[in-house]
Amino acid sequence: MYTNDNRIVLTLDAGGTNFVFSAMQGYKEIVEPIRLDAVSDDIEGCLDTLEKGFRLVLKKMKGKPSAISFAFPGPADYEHGIIGDLPNFPAFRGGIALGPYLESVFKVPVFINNDGNLFAYGEALAGLLPEVNAALEEAGNQRRYRNLIGITLGTGFGGGVVIDGTLLRGDNGCGGDVWCMRNNKYPDLIAEESVSIRAVRRVYHELSDEPVDELTPYDIFLIAEGEQPGNADAARQSFRELGQVAGEAIATALDIADGIVSIGGGLAGAGKYILPGVMDALHGSVGTFGGSRFPILQMETYNWEDPADRQWFLSLGMDSVIVPRTANVQPYLRQRSVCVGLSKNGASTSIMYGAYAFALNELDR
Repeated sequence: MYTNDNRIVLTLDAGGTNFVFSAMQGYKEIVEPIRLDAVSDDIEGCLDTLEKGFRLVLKKMKGKPSAISFAFPGPADYEHGIIGDLPNFPAFRGGIALGPYLESVFKVPVFINNDGNLFAYGEALAGLLPEVNAALEEAGNQRRYRNLIGITLGTGFGGGVVIDGTLLRGDNGCGGDVWCMRNNKYPDLIAEESVSIRAVRRVYHELSDEPVDELTPYDIFLIAEGEQPGNADAARQSFRELGQVAGEAIATALDIADGIVSIGGGLAGAGKYILPGVMDALHGSVGTFGGSRFPILQMETYNWEDPADRQWFLSLGMDSVIVPRTANVQPYLRQRSVCVGLSKNGASTSIMYGAYAFALNELDR
């Protein structure tokens, strides 16, 4: 979808340190991105920076943009383009109509979403979902998947859901939020306390009793790999525990959305240590007062990054049954299954893909 579309959409990667401006056409960046220092504590300075960044992009490209579309942190009223009280962007306290402001300046529609939603949308349209369906087709399997849960692992725990090609925004703009789900290990805490950069550093410190003041998650990953001095077992377990708590939240989301799961974000680079914890949680069980045990999910889950698991998943096609008292045959989905994999595009690219596709889809409506 939109691969050969000629319309241009201006995009923005709005981080707490930098604003990165670009433009996309047919899922390709058509300019060299422009990076400006983020202004988080002064609304006039922030608006000036946003206007400057988009104007610099316009000078570097040929043609006119059809829209502006980007992710911005919440809480926000994304539908109306209003950014609310953000802890990392105090300039927006009280609510700032950012979308309408940019529309008045650049005279094109402006669409704002959160990064988890746009990551999921990008992965559904140009990421893991089409990758899985293409592999099924190549394997001669008739099954196709239409739904996707996108998970981002980084400073926080983000998520988004796409149902049959439609992004689930929710009536309050909270569709797909997973960060505030109950933490399975610490039930009085939110899941994000165990699924974030700070969680990896905290758990490594608890298990190794080593100082972490100077350690980044990448340092802890190198320790896990044996490429940097430290407690390798503690490093691996710090990622696995993150995966286990994330997996419990993903299981809850799968009970509602029932689709492929794509994981991205800065911490996804340690996916080889995170995914086993995720799969542990997805393969768990729950019981009844009568003593019966049931799988935590109604479908089997497979690790797309594990060659053996992937092969099993691709082999699970449609069965068939005879319609009683006829010679007719009816397809039968005997084995319900989903897979969990890592984003190949990376979170930033998928978020841009999602922003681009969301804008064009809204324009087409």
